[in-house]
Amino acid sequence: MDSRKIRMTGILCALTGGMLWGVSGVCGQYLFQEKDVTATWLVPIRLMSAGTLLLLYFLIRDRRKAVSVWSEARNAKDILIYAIAGMMLCQYSYFQTIEWSNAGTATVIQYLGPAMTVVYVCISERQRPKKKEVLAVLLALCGIFLIATHGNPGSLALSGRALGMGLLSAVALVIYTVKPRRLLEQFAPPLVLAWGMLIGGVVLSDLMQPWNHMPPIDAELIGVLLIIVVFGTMTSFSLYLNSVRLIGPVQAGLYACIEPVAATVFSVLWMKETFVAIDLLGFVLIIATVFVLAVPER
Repeated sequence: MDSRKIRMTGILCALTGGMLWGVSGVCGQYLFQEKDVTATWLVPIRLMSAGTLLLLYFLIRDRRKAVSVWSEARNAKDILIYAIAGMMLCQYSYFQTIEWSNAGTATVIQYLGPAMTVVYVCISERQRPKKKEVLAVLLALCGIFLIATHGNPGSLALSGRALGMGLLSAVALVIYTVKPRRLLEQFAPPLVLAWGMLIGGVVLSDLMQPWNHMPPIDAELIGVLLIIVVFGTMTSFSLYLNSVRLIGPVQAGLYACIEPVAATVFSVLWMKETFVAIDLLGFVLIIATVFVLAVPER
Protein backbone atom coordinates (compact mmCIF):
# COMPACT_ATOMS: atom_id res chain seq x y z
CA MET A 1 0.00 0.00 0.00
CA ASP A 2 1.48 3.35 -1.04
CA SER A 3 1.78 6.34 1.31
CA ARG A 4 -1.29 8.05 -0.14
CA LYS A 5 -3.51 5.03 0.47
CA ILE A 6 -2.07 4.61 3.98
CA ARG A 7 -2.87 8.24 4.76
CA MET A 8 -6.41 7.98 3.37
CA THR A 9 -7.02 4.78 5.35
CA GLY A 10 -5.79 6.49 8.52
CA ILE A 11 -8.01 9.52 7.90
CA LEU A 12 -11.08 7.34 7.28
CA CYS A 13 -10.38 5.34 10.46
CA ALA A 14 -10.11 8.52 12.55
CA LEU A 15 -13.24 10.08 11.04
CA THR A 16 -15.27 6.88 11.45
CA GLY A 17 -14.05 6.34 15.00
CA GLY A 18 -14.88 9.92 15.96
CA MET A 19 -18.34 9.70 14.40
CA LEU A 20 -19.03 6.45 16.28
CA TRP A 21 -18.03 8.12 19.55
CA GLY A 22 -20.47 10.93 18.80
CA VAL A 23 -23.25 8.46 17.94
CA SER A 24 -22.52 6.55 21.14
CA GLY A 25 -23.10 9.68 23.21
CA VAL A 26 -26.43 10.36 21.52
CA CYS A 27 -27.45 6.72 22.02
CA GLY A 28 -26.75 7.24 25.71
CA GLN A 29 -28.93 10.36 25.69
CA TYR A 30 -31.73 8.38 24.04
CA LEU A 31 -31.57 5.71 26.75
CA PHE A 32 -31.62 8.36 29.48
CA GLN A 33 -34.61 10.19 28.04
CA GLU A 34 -36.69 7.36 26.58
CA LYS A 35 -35.84 4.17 28.49
CA ASP A 36 -35.48 5.29 32.13
CA VAL A 37 -31.78 4.36 32.05
CA THR A 38 -29.33 6.15 34.36
CA ALA A 39 -25.60 6.71 34.01
CA THR A 40 -25.08 4.67 37.19
CA TRP A 41 -26.50 1.66 35.31
CA LEU A 42 -25.26 2.29 31.77
CA VAL A 43 -21.58 3.07 32.38
CA PRO A 44 -20.69 0.00 34.50
CA ILE A 45 -22.46 -2.26 31.99
CA ARG A 46 -20.72 -0.57 29.07
CA LEU A 47 -17.24 -0.77 30.60
CA MET A 48 -17.50 -4.34 31.86
CA SER A 49 -19.02 -5.64 28.61
CA ALA A 50 -16.46 -4.00 26.32
CA GLY A 51 -13.55 -4.73 28.66
CA THR A 52 -14.49 -8.40 29.00
CA LEU A 53 -14.86 -8.95 25.25
CA LEU A 54 -11.55 -7.21 24.46
CA LEU A 55 -9.68 -9.04 27.21
CA LEU A 56 -11.08 -12.43 26.15
CA TYR A 57 -9.63 -11.79 22.69
CA PHE A 58 -6.17 -11.22 24.16
CA LEU A 59 -6.43 -14.15 26.58
CA ILE A 60 -7.34 -16.51 23.74
CA ARG A 61 -4.64 -15.11 21.49
CA ASP A 62 -1.76 -15.03 24.02
CA ARG A 63 -2.61 -15.54 27.70
CA ARG A 64 0.91 -14.87 28.96
CA LYS A 65 1.11 -11.57 27.14
CA ALA A 66 -2.38 -10.56 28.30
CA VAL A 67 -1.46 -10.90 31.99
CA SER A 68 2.07 -9.52 31.63
CA VAL A 69 0.84 -6.03 32.57
CA TRP A 70 0.75 -7.25 36.19
CA SER A 71 4.31 -8.60 36.25
CA GLU A 72 5.79 -5.41 37.76
CA ALA A 73 4.47 -3.50 40.76
CA ARG A 74 4.89 -0.13 39.04
CA ASN A 75 2.90 -1.29 36.00
CA ALA A 76 0.17 -2.66 38.25
CA LYS A 77 -0.05 0.69 40.06
CA ASP A 78 -0.20 2.61 36.78
CA ILE A 79 -2.94 0.40 35.30
CA LEU A 80 -5.06 0.77 38.45
CA ILE A 81 -4.74 4.58 38.45
CA TYR A 82 -5.47 4.69 34.72
CA ALA A 83 -8.49 2.40 35.09
CA ILE A 84 -10.08 4.19 38.06
CA ALA A 85 -9.04 7.86 37.90
CA GLY A 86 -8.82 7.89 34.09
CA MET A 87 -11.11 5.46 32.31
CA MET A 88 -13.83 4.99 34.97
CA LEU A 89 -14.07 8.62 36.05
CA CYS A 90 -13.90 9.92 32.48
CA GLN A 91 -16.65 7.64 31.19
CA TYR A 92 -18.95 8.05 34.19
CA SER A 93 -18.69 11.85 34.37
CA TYR A 94 -19.15 12.12 30.57
CA PHE A 95 -22.36 10.07 30.48
CA GLN A 96 -23.64 11.70 33.67
CA THR A 97 -23.20 15.07 31.96
CA ILE A 98 -25.20 13.76 28.99
CA GLU A 99 -27.96 12.62 31.35
CA TRP A 100 -28.11 16.09 32.90
CA SER A 101 -27.76 18.07 29.63
CA ASN A 102 -27.29 16.55 26.16
CA ALA A 103 -24.70 14.65 24.14
CA GLY A 104 -23.49 17.63 22.09
CA THR A 105 -22.81 19.86 25.09
CA ALA A 106 -21.22 17.07 27.14
CA THR A 107 -18.87 16.10 24.29
CA VAL A 108 -17.73 19.67 23.65
CA ILE A 109 -17.09 20.38 27.35
CA GLN A 110 -14.96 17.23 27.52
CA TYR A 111 -12.85 18.70 24.71
CA LEU A 112 -11.49 21.16 27.26
CA GLY A 113 -9.18 18.24 28.10
CA PRO A 114 -6.37 19.18 25.66
CA ALA A 115 -6.18 22.73 27.05
CA MET A 116 -6.16 21.35 30.62
CA THR A 117 -3.39 18.96 29.61
CA VAL A 118 -1.31 21.93 28.49
CA VAL A 119 -1.78 23.60 31.89
CA TYR A 120 -0.88 20.36 33.69
CA VAL A 121 2.30 19.83 31.64
CA CYS A 122 3.45 23.43 32.13
CA ILE A 123 2.98 23.19 35.92
CA SER A 124 4.42 19.68 36.36
CA GLU A 125 7.47 20.38 34.18
CA ARG A 126 7.87 23.97 35.42
CA GLN A 127 8.03 25.45 31.96
CA ARG A 128 6.52 28.60 30.53
CA PRO A 129 3.63 28.05 28.13
CA LYS A 130 4.16 28.78 24.45
CA LYS A 131 2.09 31.44 22.69
CA LYS A 132 -0.14 28.89 20.97
CA GLU A 133 -0.75 27.16 24.33
CA VAL A 134 -1.81 30.44 25.95
CA LEU A 135 -4.13 31.08 22.99
CA ALA A 136 -5.61 27.59 23.29
CA VAL A 137 -6.36 28.03 26.99
CA LEU A 138 -7.97 31.44 26.38
CA LEU A 139 -10.13 30.00 23.59
CA ALA A 140 -11.20 27.14 25.85
CA LEU A 141 -12.10 29.52 28.70
CA CYS A 142 -14.09 31.77 26.36
CA GLY A 143 -15.89 28.78 24.89
CA ILE A 144 -16.94 27.30 28.23
CA PHE A 145 -18.02 30.76 29.42
CA LEU A 146 -20.36 31.16 26.42
CA ILE A 147 -21.79 27.64 26.80
CA ALA A 148 -22.35 28.02 30.54
CA THR A 149 -23.72 31.57 30.66
CA HIS A 150 -24.71 32.56 27.08
CA GLY A 151 -22.60 35.65 27.66
CA ASN A 152 -24.39 36.73 30.86
CA PRO A 153 -22.10 36.23 33.91
CA GLY A 154 -25.06 36.59 36.25
CA SER A 155 -26.89 33.47 35.07
CA LEU A 156 -26.22 29.88 34.09
CA ALA A 157 -27.63 28.60 30.79
CA LEU A 158 -26.42 25.13 31.78
CA SER A 159 -27.28 23.55 35.13
CA GLY A 160 -24.55 23.80 37.73
CA ARG A 161 -24.37 20.05 38.24
CA ALA A 162 -24.07 19.40 34.49
CA LEU A 163 -21.32 22.01 34.16
CA GLY A 164 -19.45 20.64 37.19
CA MET A 165 -19.67 17.05 35.97
CA GLY A 166 -18.64 18.09 32.46
CA LEU A 167 -15.55 19.84 33.81
CA LEU A 168 -14.77 16.72 35.87
CA SER A 169 -14.92 14.66 32.66
CA ALA A 170 -12.36 17.02 31.09
CA VAL A 171 -10.06 16.64 34.13
CA ALA A 172 -10.44 12.85 33.97
CA LEU A 173 -9.59 13.03 30.25
CA VAL A 174 -6.25 14.62 31.21
CA ILE A 175 -5.52 11.68 33.55
CA TYR A 176 -6.70 9.26 30.87
CA THR A 177 -4.29 10.87 28.39
CA VAL A 178 -1.22 11.41 30.57
CA LYS A 179 -1.14 8.44 32.95
CA PRO A 180 -0.85 5.45 30.56
CA ARG A 181 2.06 6.90 28.58
CA ARG A 182 4.65 4.54 30.13
CA LEU A 183 2.30 1.55 29.79
CA LEU A 184 1.72 2.23 26.10
CA GLU A 185 5.47 2.09 25.50
CA GLN A 186 5.47 -1.53 26.74
CA PHE A 187 2.08 -3.00 25.80
CA ALA A 188 -0.40 -2.90 22.94
CA PRO A 189 -2.86 0.00 23.41
CA PRO A 190 -5.96 -2.25 23.06
CA LEU A 191 -4.63 -4.48 25.87
CA VAL A 192 -4.19 -1.50 28.20
CA LEU A 193 -7.65 -0.32 27.15
CA ALA A 194 -9.18 -3.75 27.89
CA TRP A 195 -7.79 -3.90 31.43
CA GLY A 196 -8.74 -0.26 32.06
CA MET A 197 -12.34 -0.82 30.97
CA LEU A 198 -12.77 -4.07 32.89
CA ILE A 199 -11.27 -2.78 36.14
CA GLY A 200 -13.09 0.54 35.85
CA GLY A 201 -16.37 -1.28 35.24
CA VAL A 202 -15.90 -3.60 38.21
CA VAL A 203 -15.00 -0.76 40.60
CA LEU A 204 -17.85 1.43 39.36
CA SER A 205 -20.29 -1.47 39.73
CA ASP A 206 -19.20 -1.90 43.33
CA LEU A 207 -19.66 1.83 43.98
CA MET A 208 -22.91 2.41 42.07
CA GLN A 209 -24.55 -1.02 42.36
CA PRO A 210 -26.32 -0.87 38.97
CA TRP A 211 -28.59 -3.79 39.93
CA ASN A 212 -30.41 -1.28 42.15
CA HIS A 213 -31.10 0.97 39.13
CA MET A 214 -32.43 -1.64 36.69
CA PRO A 215 -34.53 -0.10 33.87
CA PRO A 216 -37.31 -2.03 32.12
CA ILE A 217 -35.46 -4.29 29.67
CA ASP A 218 -36.82 -4.58 26.14
CA ALA A 219 -35.45 -5.37 22.69
CA GLU A 220 -34.93 -1.69 21.79
CA LEU A 221 -32.87 -1.03 24.93
CA ILE A 222 -30.72 -4.09 24.25
CA GLY A 223 -30.21 -3.01 20.63
CA VAL A 224 -29.10 0.51 21.54
CA LEU A 225 -26.85 -0.87 24.30
CA LEU A 226 -25.18 -3.19 21.79
CA ILE A 227 -24.54 -0.21 19.50
CA ILE A 228 -22.85 1.62 22.40
CA VAL A 229 -20.71 -1.38 23.41
CA VAL A 230 -19.80 -2.84 20.01
CA PHE A 231 -19.66 0.24 17.78
CA GLY A 232 -19.35 3.16 20.22
CA THR A 233 -16.66 1.49 22.32
CA MET A 234 -14.84 -1.50 20.82
CA THR A 235 -15.01 -0.54 17.12
CA SER A 236 -14.45 3.19 17.63
CA PHE A 237 -11.38 2.75 19.86
CA SER A 238 -9.93 0.11 17.52
CA LEU A 239 -10.36 2.37 14.49
CA TYR A 240 -8.84 5.33 16.30
CA LEU A 241 -5.83 3.34 17.49
CA ASN A 242 -5.30 2.05 13.94
CA SER A 243 -5.45 5.65 12.72
CA VAL A 244 -2.79 6.64 15.26
CA ARG A 245 -0.61 3.80 13.92
CA LEU A 246 -1.06 4.92 10.30
CA ILE A 247 -0.94 8.73 10.45
CA GLY A 248 0.28 9.54 13.98
CA PRO A 249 -1.48 10.84 17.11
CA VAL A 250 -1.62 14.52 16.10
CA GLN A 251 -3.33 13.97 12.76
CA ALA A 252 -5.56 11.23 14.18
CA GLY A 253 -6.64 13.53 17.02
CA LEU A 254 -7.48 16.32 14.59
CA TYR A 255 -9.69 14.18 12.38
CA ALA A 256 -11.33 12.60 15.45
CA CYS A 257 -12.56 16.12 16.31
CA ILE A 258 -15.56 15.21 14.19
CA GLU A 259 -16.87 13.60 17.41
CA PRO A 260 -18.44 16.74 18.97
CA VAL A 261 -19.75 17.78 15.55
CA ALA A 262 -21.38 14.37 15.08
CA ALA A 263 -22.78 14.41 18.61
CA THR A 264 -24.29 17.86 18.07
CA VAL A 265 -25.78 17.01 14.66
CA PHE A 266 -27.28 13.72 15.84
CA SER A 267 -28.65 15.44 18.95
CA VAL A 268 -30.50 17.88 16.71
CA LEU A 269 -31.70 15.33 14.15
CA TRP A 270 -32.57 12.44 16.46
CA MET A 271 -33.24 13.93 19.89
CA LYS A 272 -34.63 17.26 18.57
CA GLU A 273 -32.23 19.31 20.70
CA THR A 274 -31.95 23.01 19.93
CA PHE A 275 -28.79 25.10 20.18
CA VAL A 276 -28.68 28.88 19.92
CA ALA A 277 -25.97 30.72 17.99
CA ILE A 278 -23.96 31.54 21.09
CA ASP A 279 -23.83 27.82 22.01
CA LEU A 280 -22.42 27.02 18.59
CA LEU A 281 -19.85 29.81 18.94
CA GLY A 282 -18.75 28.31 22.24
CA PHE A 283 -18.50 24.89 20.59
CA VAL A 284 -16.32 26.31 17.81
CA LEU A 285 -13.97 28.06 20.25
CA ILE A 286 -13.40 24.90 22.29
CA ILE A 287 -12.87 22.65 19.25
CA ALA A 288 -10.50 25.29 17.82
CA THR A 289 -8.14 24.69 20.78
CA VAL A 290 -7.25 21.25 19.37
CA PHE A 291 -6.31 22.75 16.01
CA VAL A 292 -4.30 25.56 17.62
CA LEU A 293 -2.32 23.07 19.72
CA ALA A 294 -1.62 20.98 16.59
CA VAL A 295 0.06 23.87 14.74
CA PRO A 296 3.78 22.93 14.50
CA GLU A 297 6.44 25.19 15.98
CA ARG A 298 8.59 27.19 13.57
